[in-house]
Amino acid sequence: MTSTTPLTPSMFRTVMGADFDRLHPQLRRRFSVGLAGGEACTGRGVMDRVWHGPAFVKPFLALGATRNILVPRAGRNIRFVIENVPYADTFGRETVSFVRTFDLPGRARRFDAQMVLSPKGDRILDYLGTHQHLASELSFHAEPDGSLLVRSGEHRFREGPVDVRVPELIGATAEVRESYDDTAGRFRIRVRVVNKYVGPLFGYEGSFTASYTDIRRAGVRPGLRPVREEARA
Repeated sequence: MTSTTPLTPSMFRTVMGADFDRLHPQLRRRFSVGLAGGEACTGRGVMDRVWHGPAFVKPFLALGATRNILVPRAGRNIRFVIENVPYADTFGRETVSFVRTFDLPGRARRFDAQMVLSPKGDRILDYLGTHQHLASELSFHAEPDGSLLVRSGEHRFREGPVDVRVPELIGATAEVRESYDDTAGRFRIRVRVVNKYVGPLFGYEGSFTASYTDIRRAGVRPGLRPVREEARA
């Protein structure tokens, strides 16, 4: 039988420290996924709304969608799956997938991210897309009500020898709020991606339930890992 308590802390507990214990118990369970605990988490639910900002951002969203970054279509009551599967990447770093699939009319769309624990174990990097070209350091905070607030820092573009900061003019920051609704028995999530000058660009909000599987038996399904992995952390 799979234990619900990791043998050693998950990467999220490691970087949050004592703040992790202030999360709602269901959030602590969900963010305890890791190699030591041997569990993966799959969330299934509905996004009440997937929205976009001004019309001129749509071509950029469409471009990002070619590498599974952001979602190019808006909609309501969209079925949604998020797969959080821990594994060791090509460079031996603990990684947890955050692969989101939106069942949009006509074609499902994915928004891929892989969270990687830095070699020193003091921070988590969020690599976006199928080729991990975009990377951002994340901050995690427990809110007074037990919910989790995650914010991205500056983004860097990495390809071959290139490693440059994405300018604020064209870059964006993400804010994720995740909570647990005891009455409904569901996780609730709200995501906003905002440009400093233009304002809100993209986001979604909805709810889901979670199930847990033993990764030692199930492994990592084909297609979940990125096509290319970035060595820099």
